[in-house]
Amino acid sequence: MGILAVLIVLLILLVVSACSSARSYFVKGRLAGMEEATLEIIRGINSHYEVAGQPAPDQVTKAVEAIKSFARGSSCEKNIYRYQARLWIFGDAVGAACWRKGYGACKQQMTARDDRIRVDFAIGELLHLTALAHLGFKKMMPNDRGIEMKRFGGEQQAREVARALEKLEWAVPEPQRPVEQSTNRRALIGQWWPPGRKIA
Repeated sequence: MGILAVLIVLLILLVVSACSSARSYFVKGRLAGMEEATLEIIRGINSHYEVAGQPAPDQVTKAVEAIKSFARGSSCEKNIYRYQARLWIFGDAVGAACWRKGYGACKQQMTARDDRIRVDFAIGELLHLTALAHLGFKKMMPNDRGIEMKRFGGEQQAREVARALEKLEWAVPEPQRPVEQSTNRRALIGQWWPPGRKIA
């Protein structure tokens, strides 16, 4: 009976030891996998936050160094939590760097060239502007005697101005876009400079 009790105790100790060992190996393997995956992520993500000709942002450099210099302690469970905290800092630094890079690229792309101007209009303002521009176009036609100050110099100039007005009108969202004004301007040009007059 005593031998049976000793065998049962030894068997229980063996099971507990095996479970503890398996858990320890699992946690160590999990930590090693996290470290390896992190190094691969760092290699792959460089192009997303680095700007050509500039060093990597300080926050990202510090976060990467903190991850690479991670020293394991005695408790593997605590190591995982400590490593995760460093990963959160790294993720935050990389996210901020990527946002800054994207914002800078967008700002550069949206900045008008030296010979261009970009203006923001509300839909109502744009509708008023296109209506006034169309009215001005009609008044500049040679057959209109309401305003004598400025007239189109010829068909080519009238067509160029009509194209510019169409660009302005295309900025208006489709449901409110004044499409008939473009057709009206083409008709005005066609009536004043018909093909027969060009040949003569």
